[in-house]
Amino acid sequence: MQWDLLLQLTLNGLIVGTLYGVVAMSFVLIYKASQVVNFAQGEFLLIGAWACWWLLTEFQLPFVWGFLLTLVFMTVFGVLLQVIVLRPMIGEPVISVIMVTIGLSIFFQALMKWMFGVFAQPFPPIFETQAVRIAGLEVQSVYLLSLVISLAIMAAFAWFFTASKYGLAMRATAFDQQVAQSLGISVRMVFAMAWAISAVVSAVAGVVVGVVNGVSSGLSFYGIKVFPAVILGGLDSVLGAVLGGIIIGLLENIAHFFDSTILHWGNMFQIAPFYVLIVILMIKPYGLFGTKNIERV
Repeated sequence: MQWDLLLQLTLNGLIVGTLYGVVAMSFVLIYKASQVVNFAQGEFLLIGAWACWWLLTEFQLPFVWGFLLTLVFMTVFGVLLQVIVLRPMIGEPVISVIMVTIGLSIFFQALMKWMFGVFAQPFPPIFETQAVRIAGLEVQSVYLLSLVISLAIMAAFAWFFTASKYGLAMRATAFDQQVAQSLGISVRMVFAMAWAISAVVSAVAGVVVGVVNGVSSGLSFYGIKVFPAVILGGLDSVLGAVLGGIIIGLLENIAHFFDSTILHWGNMFQIAPFYVLIVILMIKPYGLFGTKNIERV
Protein backbone atom coordinates (compact mmCIF):
# COMPACT_ATOMS: atom_id res chain seq x y z
CA MET A 1 0.00 0.00 0.00
CA GLN A 2 1.23 3.50 -0.86
CA TRP A 3 1.39 4.93 2.65
CA ASP A 4 2.99 8.21 1.57
CA LEU A 5 0.10 8.90 -0.79
CA LEU A 6 -2.44 7.98 1.91
CA LEU A 7 -0.80 10.34 4.42
CA GLN A 8 -0.65 13.10 1.80
CA LEU A 9 -4.34 12.75 0.94
CA THR A 10 -5.29 12.52 4.62
CA LEU A 11 -3.50 15.80 5.32
CA ASN A 12 -5.17 17.41 2.30
CA GLY A 13 -8.51 16.07 3.53
CA LEU A 14 -8.06 17.64 6.96
CA ILE A 15 -7.16 21.03 5.47
CA VAL A 16 -9.95 21.00 2.88
CA GLY A 17 -12.33 19.68 5.55
CA THR A 18 -11.74 22.72 7.75
CA LEU A 19 -12.65 24.88 4.76
CA TYR A 20 -15.80 22.82 4.24
CA GLY A 21 -16.55 23.29 7.94
CA VAL A 22 -16.30 27.06 7.62
CA VAL A 23 -18.75 27.12 4.69
CA ALA A 24 -21.03 24.70 6.56
CA MET A 25 -21.09 27.11 9.49
CA SER A 26 -22.47 29.72 7.11
CA PHE A 27 -25.36 27.39 6.26
CA VAL A 28 -26.01 26.78 9.96
CA LEU A 29 -25.78 30.47 10.84
CA ILE A 30 -28.58 31.43 8.45
CA TYR A 31 -30.68 28.41 9.40
CA LYS A 32 -30.37 29.08 13.14
CA ALA A 33 -31.28 32.74 12.68
CA SER A 34 -34.17 32.40 10.24
CA GLN A 35 -34.96 28.66 9.83
CA VAL A 36 -34.12 28.99 6.13
CA VAL A 37 -31.75 26.79 4.13
CA ASN A 38 -29.84 29.08 1.77
CA PHE A 39 -29.44 27.28 -1.55
CA ALA A 40 -27.52 30.28 -2.93
CA GLN A 41 -24.62 29.66 -0.54
CA GLY A 42 -22.40 28.34 -3.31
CA GLU A 43 -22.99 31.53 -5.29
CA PHE A 44 -21.65 33.53 -2.34
CA LEU A 45 -18.34 31.72 -2.85
CA LEU A 46 -18.49 32.49 -6.56
CA ILE A 47 -19.26 36.19 -6.12
CA GLY A 48 -16.55 36.63 -3.50
CA ALA A 49 -13.94 34.91 -5.67
CA TRP A 50 -14.85 36.92 -8.79
CA ALA A 51 -14.85 40.18 -6.80
CA CYS A 52 -11.36 39.52 -5.42
CA TRP A 53 -10.07 38.40 -8.83
CA TRP A 54 -11.45 41.55 -10.47
CA LEU A 55 -9.83 43.83 -7.88
CA LEU A 56 -6.47 42.11 -8.27
CA THR A 57 -6.45 42.04 -12.07
CA GLU A 58 -8.24 45.31 -12.89
CA PHE A 59 -6.54 47.57 -10.33
CA GLN A 60 -3.33 45.56 -9.73
CA LEU A 61 -3.91 45.68 -5.98
CA PRO A 62 -1.79 43.63 -3.59
CA PHE A 63 -3.59 40.46 -2.54
CA VAL A 64 -4.07 41.60 1.07
CA TRP A 65 -5.86 44.81 0.03
CA GLY A 66 -7.93 43.06 -2.62
CA PHE A 67 -8.92 40.41 -0.10
CA LEU A 68 -9.92 42.94 2.57
CA LEU A 69 -11.93 45.03 0.08
CA THR A 70 -13.69 41.85 -1.02
CA LEU A 71 -14.74 41.17 2.57
CA VAL A 72 -16.09 44.71 2.89
CA PHE A 73 -18.00 44.34 -0.37
CA MET A 74 -19.47 40.99 0.71
CA THR A 75 -20.58 42.46 4.04
CA VAL A 76 -22.54 45.17 2.24
CA PHE A 77 -23.78 42.63 -0.31
CA GLY A 78 -25.11 40.30 2.40
CA VAL A 79 -26.91 43.09 4.24
CA LEU A 80 -28.48 44.54 1.07
CA LEU A 81 -29.58 41.08 -0.10
CA GLN A 82 -31.35 40.43 3.17
CA VAL A 83 -32.92 43.89 3.40
CA ILE A 84 -34.07 44.23 -0.22
CA VAL A 85 -34.93 40.66 -1.22
CA LEU A 86 -35.48 38.57 1.89
CA ARG A 87 -36.86 40.96 4.49
CA PRO A 88 -40.18 41.37 2.61
CA MET A 89 -40.51 37.57 2.85
CA ILE A 90 -40.67 37.62 6.67
CA GLY A 91 -43.88 35.94 7.76
CA GLU A 92 -44.23 33.98 4.53
CA PRO A 93 -44.04 30.15 4.51
CA VAL A 94 -40.48 28.85 4.81
CA ILE A 95 -40.78 26.99 1.50
CA SER A 96 -41.41 30.33 -0.24
CA VAL A 97 -38.19 31.78 1.16
CA ILE A 98 -36.26 28.66 0.14
CA MET A 99 -37.60 29.00 -3.39
CA VAL A 100 -36.38 32.61 -3.40
CA THR A 101 -32.85 31.42 -2.48
CA ILE A 102 -33.00 28.91 -5.35
CA GLY A 103 -34.03 31.71 -7.69
CA LEU A 104 -31.16 33.85 -6.38
CA SER A 105 -28.77 30.98 -7.07
CA ILE A 106 -29.85 30.77 -10.71
CA PHE A 107 -29.81 34.56 -11.11
CA PHE A 108 -26.31 35.00 -9.66
CA GLN A 109 -24.97 32.12 -11.76
CA ALA A 110 -26.25 33.76 -14.93
CA LEU A 111 -25.06 37.21 -13.84
CA MET A 112 -21.50 36.03 -13.12
CA LYS A 113 -21.32 34.24 -16.47
CA TRP A 114 -22.55 37.37 -18.25
CA MET A 115 -20.05 39.61 -16.45
CA PHE A 116 -16.94 37.39 -16.44
CA GLY A 117 -17.56 34.69 -19.05
CA VAL A 118 -17.75 30.94 -18.72
CA PHE A 119 -14.04 30.08 -18.75
CA ALA A 120 -11.92 29.61 -15.64
CA GLN A 121 -9.60 32.51 -14.84
CA PRO A 122 -6.43 32.00 -12.77
CA PHE A 123 -5.59 34.26 -9.86
CA PRO A 124 -2.41 36.33 -10.14
CA PRO A 125 0.55 34.68 -8.35
CA ILE A 126 0.25 35.30 -4.62
CA PHE A 127 3.04 33.28 -3.01
CA GLU A 128 6.66 33.15 -4.06
CA THR A 129 6.76 29.55 -2.85
CA GLN A 130 3.79 27.58 -4.19
CA ALA A 131 4.28 24.62 -1.83
CA VAL A 132 6.16 23.74 1.35
CA ARG A 133 7.21 20.41 2.82
CA ILE A 134 5.98 19.43 6.28
CA ALA A 135 7.25 16.15 7.75
CA GLY A 136 8.03 14.93 4.26
CA LEU A 137 4.59 15.86 2.90
CA GLU A 138 4.06 18.58 0.30
CA VAL A 139 1.38 21.15 1.11
CA GLN A 140 0.36 24.04 -1.13
CA SER A 141 0.98 27.44 0.46
CA VAL A 142 -2.62 28.50 -0.17
CA TYR A 143 -3.82 25.43 1.74
CA LEU A 144 -1.77 26.51 4.74
CA LEU A 145 -3.28 29.98 4.43
CA SER A 146 -6.70 28.33 4.21
CA LEU A 147 -6.02 26.33 7.38
CA VAL A 148 -4.93 29.40 9.34
CA ILE A 149 -7.90 31.46 8.15
CA SER A 150 -10.37 28.62 8.80
CA LEU A 151 -9.11 28.10 12.36
CA ALA A 152 -9.24 31.87 12.95
CA ILE A 153 -12.84 32.00 11.72
CA MET A 154 -13.82 29.07 13.93
CA ALA A 155 -12.24 30.77 16.96
CA ALA A 156 -14.04 34.01 16.05
CA PHE A 157 -17.35 32.15 15.80
CA ALA A 158 -16.78 30.57 19.21
CA TRP A 159 -16.06 33.96 20.78
CA PHE A 160 -18.90 35.65 18.91
CA PHE A 161 -21.57 33.21 20.11
CA THR A 162 -20.36 32.96 23.71
CA ALA A 163 -19.01 36.39 24.63
CA SER A 164 -20.36 39.10 22.31
CA LYS A 165 -23.66 40.94 22.75
CA TYR A 166 -24.68 40.41 19.14
CA GLY A 167 -23.78 36.73 19.25
CA LEU A 168 -25.93 36.20 22.31
CA ALA A 169 -28.75 38.11 20.59
CA MET A 170 -28.41 35.81 17.59
CA ARG A 171 -28.56 32.72 19.81
CA ALA A 172 -31.67 34.07 21.53
CA THR A 173 -33.30 34.77 18.17
CA ALA A 174 -32.48 31.28 16.97
CA PHE A 175 -34.06 29.81 20.11
CA ASP A 176 -37.32 31.81 19.89
CA GLN A 177 -37.86 34.87 17.73
CA GLN A 178 -40.92 36.12 19.60
CA VAL A 179 -39.24 35.88 23.00
CA ALA A 180 -36.11 37.58 21.65
CA GLN A 181 -38.21 40.42 20.24
CA SER A 182 -40.00 40.84 23.57
CA LEU A 183 -36.57 41.27 25.21
CA GLY A 184 -35.77 44.19 22.91
CA ILE A 185 -33.67 42.31 20.36
CA SER A 186 -34.09 43.50 16.78
CA VAL A 187 -34.85 40.33 14.84
CA ARG A 188 -34.42 42.18 11.54
CA MET A 189 -30.94 43.28 12.60
CA VAL A 190 -30.06 39.70 13.56
CA PHE A 191 -31.25 38.42 10.17
CA ALA A 192 -29.19 41.03 8.29
CA MET A 193 -26.13 40.28 10.42
CA ALA A 194 -26.47 36.54 9.82
CA TRP A 195 -26.59 36.98 6.03
CA ALA A 196 -23.67 39.43 6.10
CA ILE A 197 -21.47 37.08 8.13
CA SER A 198 -22.47 34.15 5.94
CA ALA A 199 -21.55 36.08 2.78
CA VAL A 200 -18.16 37.14 4.19
CA VAL A 201 -17.19 33.67 5.40
CA SER A 202 -18.26 32.10 2.10
CA ALA A 203 -16.22 34.68 0.19
CA VAL A 204 -13.12 33.67 2.16
CA ALA A 205 -13.63 30.07 1.09
CA GLY A 206 -14.32 31.15 -2.50
CA VAL A 207 -11.06 33.10 -2.71
CA VAL A 208 -9.03 30.19 -1.33
CA VAL A 209 -10.56 27.69 -3.75
CA GLY A 210 -10.21 30.20 -6.59
CA VAL A 211 -6.50 30.62 -5.90
CA VAL A 212 -6.05 26.84 -6.14
CA ASN A 213 -8.33 25.98 -9.06
CA GLY A 214 -9.04 29.30 -10.76
CA VAL A 215 -12.35 31.15 -10.71
CA SER A 216 -15.25 29.75 -12.71
CA SER A 217 -18.93 28.96 -12.32
CA GLY A 218 -17.91 25.55 -10.97
CA LEU A 219 -17.06 27.24 -7.67
CA SER A 220 -20.75 27.40 -6.81
CA PHE A 221 -20.81 23.58 -6.72
CA TYR A 222 -19.05 23.83 -3.38
CA GLY A 223 -22.38 24.86 -1.90
CA ILE A 224 -23.74 21.44 -2.86
CA LYS A 225 -20.56 19.64 -1.77
CA VAL A 226 -20.76 21.22 1.67
CA PHE A 227 -24.45 20.41 2.13
CA PRO A 228 -23.73 16.79 3.18
CA ALA A 229 -21.42 18.18 5.89
CA VAL A 230 -24.25 20.40 7.16
CA ILE A 231 -26.76 17.56 7.28
CA LEU A 232 -24.20 15.15 8.70
CA GLY A 233 -23.27 17.41 11.60
CA GLY A 234 -26.81 18.64 12.24
CA LEU A 235 -28.54 21.52 10.53
CA ASP A 236 -28.67 23.62 13.71
CA SER A 237 -25.26 22.79 15.21
CA VAL A 238 -22.20 24.96 14.60
CA LEU A 239 -19.93 22.32 16.16
CA GLY A 240 -21.59 19.68 14.00
CA ALA A 241 -20.94 21.79 10.90
CA VAL A 242 -17.22 21.94 11.67
CA LEU A 243 -16.92 18.22 12.39
CA GLY A 244 -19.15 17.36 9.43
CA GLY A 245 -16.90 19.39 7.13
CA ILE A 246 -13.77 17.65 8.39
CA ILE A 247 -15.41 14.23 8.02
CA ILE A 248 -16.50 14.97 4.45
CA GLY A 249 -13.05 16.31 3.54
CA LEU A 250 -11.38 13.16 4.89
CA LEU A 251 -13.91 10.86 3.22
CA GLU A 252 -13.37 12.49 -0.16
CA ASN A 253 -9.61 12.11 -0.07
CA ILE A 254 -9.53 8.62 1.45
CA ALA A 255 -12.10 7.48 -1.13
CA HIS A 256 -9.89 9.01 -3.81
CA PHE A 257 -6.92 7.00 -2.50
CA PHE A 258 -8.72 3.65 -2.57
CA ASP A 259 -10.29 4.44 -5.93
CA SER A 260 -6.97 5.38 -7.54
CA THR A 261 -5.00 2.46 -6.08
CA ILE A 262 -7.48 -0.42 -5.75
CA LEU A 263 -11.02 0.10 -7.08
CA HIS A 264 -10.42 2.21 -10.23
CA TRP A 265 -14.09 3.19 -10.47
CA GLY A 266 -13.28 6.81 -11.22
CA ASN A 267 -15.97 8.65 -9.25
CA MET A 268 -15.63 7.64 -5.59
CA PHE A 269 -14.16 11.05 -4.75
CA GLN A 270 -17.52 12.69 -5.44
CA ILE A 271 -20.06 10.10 -4.33
CA ALA A 272 -18.49 8.51 -1.22
CA PRO A 273 -19.58 11.35 1.14
CA PHE A 274 -23.19 10.99 -0.01
CA TYR A 275 -23.16 7.23 0.60
CA VAL A 276 -21.83 7.73 4.12
CA LEU A 277 -24.34 10.52 4.66
CA ILE A 278 -27.22 8.19 3.82
CA VAL A 279 -25.92 5.51 6.21
CA ILE A 280 -25.44 7.92 9.11
CA LEU A 281 -28.84 9.56 8.62
CA MET A 282 -30.47 6.13 8.71
CA ILE A 283 -29.00 5.79 12.22
CA LYS A 284 -29.24 9.44 13.36
CA PRO A 285 -31.86 11.26 11.26
CA TYR A 286 -31.07 14.63 12.85
CA GLY A 287 -27.34 14.37 12.20
CA LEU A 288 -24.56 13.81 14.69
CA PHE A 289 -25.28 16.91 16.79
CA GLY A 290 -28.65 18.11 15.51
CA THR A 291 -31.49 18.90 17.86
CA LYS A 292 -34.22 16.29 17.86
CA ASN A 293 -37.61 17.94 17.48
CA ILE A 294 -40.52 16.17 19.14
CA GLU A 295 -44.05 17.27 18.28
CA ARG A 296 -46.98 16.09 20.34
CA VAL A 297 -50.51 16.20 19.05
